[in-house]
Amino acid sequence: MNRFDSITTTLRWFLALLLVAFVAGCGGGGGSPADTTAPTVSFTSPAHATTGVALNANITATFSEAIDPSTITTTTFTLTQGITPVPGAVTYTGSTAILNPNSNLIAGTLYTATLTTGVKDPAGNAMAAPKTWSFTTGAAVDTTAPTVSSTIPATGAIGVALNANVTATFNEAMDPSTITTTTFTLKQGTTPVSGTVTYVGTSATFNPASNFAGSTIYTATVSTGVKDLAGNAMVATKTWSFTTGSTVAAGPKPVVLGTAGDYAILAKTGISTTTTAGTAVTGDIGTSPAAATYIQGFSLTLDAAGTPPGCFSTTTPSTLVTGKVYAADYNTGGCTTPADLTTAVLNMEAAYTDAAGRTASSAATTNVGGGTLANLTLAPGVYEWGSNVNITTDLHLNGAATDVWIFKVAGTLNMASGKSVILSGALAKNIYWQVADVVTIGTGAHFEGIVLGQTAIVMTTGASINGRLLAQSAVTLDATTVAQPAP
Repeated sequence: MNRFDSITTTLRWFLALLLVAFVAGCGGGGGSPADTTAPTVSFTSPAHATTGVALNANITATFSEAIDPSTITTTTFTLTQGITPVPGAVTYTGSTAILNPNSNLIAGTLYTATLTTGVKDPAGNAMAAPKTWSFTTGAAVDTTAPTVSSTIPATGAIGVALNANVTATFNEAMDPSTITTTTFTLKQGTTPVSGTVTYVGTSATFNPASNFAGSTIYTATVSTGVKDLAGNAMVATKTWSFTTGSTVAAGPKPVVLGTAGDYAILAKTGISTTTTAGTAVTGDIGTSPAAATYIQGFSLTLDAAGTPPGCFSTTTPSTLVTGKVYAADYNTGGCTTPADLTTAVLNMEAAYTDAAGRTASSAATTNVGGGTLANLTLAPGVYEWGSNVNITTDLHLNGAATDVWIFKVAGTLNMASGKSVILSGALAKNIYWQVADVVTIGTGAHFEGIVLGQTAIVMTTGASINGRLLAQSAVTLDATTVAQPAP
């Protein structure tokens, strides 16, 4: 090879390597876009402004996405009493960071937890701003064993979809590190079913690696190896069975509501009705951290006959709320109402985050109608809009009883007066509306599904819903009918 050929060959190799490096840096033109989204804290335990926190409680923060574990340290996750640091160990499991103080907290004392912008996701994106929240301790340690409050599928359920997940919801926040494929198992007879286990809010979910067999009994077990944030284990193993059907549910997996699904209406800042004439709620309602004074227009009477009394209210007339009314300040001796509501709100926030994190089923389910839904029939799936959504005509949802719809709305959701969401084969319990801004259901309109609102939900005169109103702000009714969906 002469000198000219040698130089030419070297130059060709150099240019080839440079091209490879350029293509790699650009993702090859067909790869996924780089992750530039900053992580956020979805919810905390204890929640901000919580009172009566157990002296042996751990402090947790659950993020909107997976976090680089090396950035969750005693430097980036801290607890202080005034200006005095509280020493403790910091761990990270799933998407949850846990701070375990070295000793019990001091009774009747205000504490402040902080996550700094040193916390980063695996792509290196830091939190945009520090997260700080405070809580006040009570006078006692937590020695109460946790329990499983509900399961999906329910005990003895039949016709379960072949691609269903299995969920156990606890009555309080749990230590995520104890929720594993060892402590939460599933079997077909004596044969273990392989799968993965996740924990969000207060719910643990077993996701089988493959679809179930048809018309078959399965048994789920949660062992006493699971513990709450104070280190208390369940007293007894929880076991339940269900039988599959023959169909595969269309659409996404359902959103896990946890104990938020025990309420027809749940709000953080208040529930009001402008009139008692025509307003009728079937199911329980509750507010937290708002007190009973923020439940307005319902003519509440505190229960005096319960054991213990004072844990809930009823309304006058009784048909105004066919159920019980709960508030964060119903805390007479022996009442679990404040803790139950704290758990329900935690689950409501987790459900909102879960729905918000789902991915649109396809390009065809993204920005449908440019945000104006008119003369549409929608199949099961995840639908997403980066704008306001206006339902201007009747909206039809056609599918089977096991099919699921998730609607993600970045702006407001507005339904025109006199219009309806009409179901054909679908069930309201499997329809989820995750809305970042205000939800307004027009005069005389009828809505279907579970509303997960980050801000206010407003039901105008004569509007009705077969579903649940779960708001991280307030719910306003006006001669409104609210009926919780059939299980």
